[in-house]
Amino acid sequence: VQLVESGGGLVQPGGSLRLSCAASGFSLQNNAIGWIRQGPNKGREGVICISSRTPAGGAYYADSVKGRFTISTDNAKNTVYLQMNDLKPEDTAVYYCATTRTLNCPPAGKLYDYTYWGQGTQVTVSS
Repeated sequence: VQLVESGGGLVQPGGSLRLSCAASGFSLQNNAIGWIRQGPNKGREGVICISSRTPAGGAYYADSVKGRFTISTDNAKNTVYLQMNDLKPEDTAVYYCATTRTLNCPPAGKLYDYTYWGQGTQVTVSS
């Protein structure tokens, strides 16, 4: 099982980025995939999770990203994306994708239920 994130970088406030998470060793169709972030001097924060048991647009953990971030999957490429628009300095963080290897998205207080994690990709929002 491997998850590899890409697409991070430096962006100005109001800008956009699309993060990718390429999965191997298992099928995204049969597993929950979440995006989790960790800002400087902060704990890990769930962003959004998607599986066949969530609404098509995923289940948000963070109210602060609703209307700005969307999740999608490309089953042919076994890849999940996080489209981030109208980025704010407080979105600065390392962004991780992770899977539970089940169809269940863990609640916000149980992010440790994600059993496999990628290495993370840095997103910095600054002028």
